Amino acid sequence: MEKKESEKKLGVWMDHAQAYFIKYYENGNRTRVKTINNPHHGDARGHRQGEKMEHNKEQQDQKAYFKSLTNEMMTYDEILLFGPTDAKVELLNKLREDPHFDQKEIHVQQADKMTDNQQQAFVFDFFSPNKKTNEGEQ
Repeated sequence: MEKKESEKKLGVWMDHAQAYFIKYYENGNRTRVKTINNPHHGDARGHRQGEKMEHNKEQQDQKAYFKSLTNEMMTYDEILLFGPTDAKVELLNKLREDPHFDQKEIHVQQADKMTDNQQQAFVFDFFSPNKKTNEGEQ
């Protein structure tokens, strides 16, 4: 069964610790396709290292985390970043620096911690054609 090549839409619930990728299909179905964890978040090893060294390691890990997220998003046309922290805005700023994302529609929405079902419903509600028809483009 061959899928129709239409606009590919992705919702990403994220914070500084992890990101959940939820693909939205034109028929309204949505499914979590991937989880990416920040390798540094929650790591207590650094308490023995110097503060500056730990800060540099944290920045490197954050950069690697955002790079992993960016690589996963490359093939999508429209992306919704949502979550409870400012990690989504930090990632948005990185995406704006990347010419691969110049032609992509990227949206940012504030959201609380959510269950898997709540995340999928949020993505469905955002990308639902009825919503865009009724409210217009965001």
